Amino acid sequence: MTRVVVVGAGAWGTALANHCAMHGHATTLWAREPDVVEGVSGRHENGRFLAGIALDERLRADGDMTGAVRGAAIAILAPPSHALRVVARSMAGALAPGAIVVVATKGIEPDTLMLMTDVAAAELPGHPVVALSGPSFALEVARHQPTAIVAACAAAAAARAVQELLSEKLFRVYTQHDVTGVELGGALKNVMAVATGIAEGLGLGFNSRAALITRGLAEMTRLGVALGAEPATFAGLAGMGDLVLTCTGSLSRNRAVGMEIGAGKSLAQALEGKETVAEGVLTTRSAHALALRERVDMPIVATAHRVLFDGYPPRDAIRDLMTRELRTETDA
Repeated sequence: MTRVVVVGAGAWGTALANHCAMHGHATTLWAREPDVVEGVSGRHENGRFLAGIALDERLRADGDMTGAVRGAAIAILAPPSHALRVVARSMAGALAPGAIVVVATKGIEPDTLMLMTDVAAAELPGHPVVALSGPSFALEVARHQPTAIVAACAAAAAARAVQELLSEKLFRVYTQHDVTGVELGGALKNVMAVATGIAEGLGLGFNSRAALITRGLAEMTRLGVALGAEPATFAGLAGMGDLVLTCTGSLSRNRAVGMEIGAGKSLAQALEGKETVAEGVLTTRSAHALALRERVDMPIVATAHRVLFDGYPPRDAIRDLMTRELRTETDA
């Protein structure tokens, strides 16, 4: 039995915590919301972020960071990307020496343009940091539907430890060493999901979706290679796998936001009243800045940024993408 803490009680954090508790690990879920703490520990349900799912009775929640983290051998971080640094910093003093840090958050930090594992490593020095990514809707994991994801770390032993912790007959974890590729795949696919949602909101069909997914993958790979990632990573679970899921699945928050914008809503209107975070909106800004910094051509990212933040009409944006200068498919 391994002592596990999951920091962040959104849908994904709750699903991972429940998965660990169900398979015999002593698991604590840290939540900042008092109603979530009470619901998970008292009624065995996270009614705010994962309503309708009965949680394992052995899973307990705690609103005190120090108490939740103390003694954990593995800490899984699952807050929104914009909160990861603050959350990691707040747990630094309580985390046991040698504990493995697993980053389940997907994104790029807006101000620094750092990947989530780099943020965690900066705030939690001396701990091996593993990126956890791949095609995984929280609700389907909570419903015990077959899922395959990736644990990536330069330290192979840490990646294997996470693989062994999480792998069960319906939840398969592969190891990887290309942390940058895995991280970028998980972050950038959310931007592409917003873009495909916009096209769907405009009433465009499957041809358009397939084109955006495929050319989106090309952009993701270009930026990844510029930052030192391996091209093959983007053909795997954390690249193509997560991209297809998020761009086509009805549970995708990023796709849903894009659809509303394509149908005529402003970004503010599309986000109004939503409890959960659509990471693709924040990541669009960060990815656009990163592409400019690295001088990598990412027309879909640039177009999504223009629609989201400059109020550019979505239909004009699609036209602009289709009338770009002609080139070969394999051009950089």
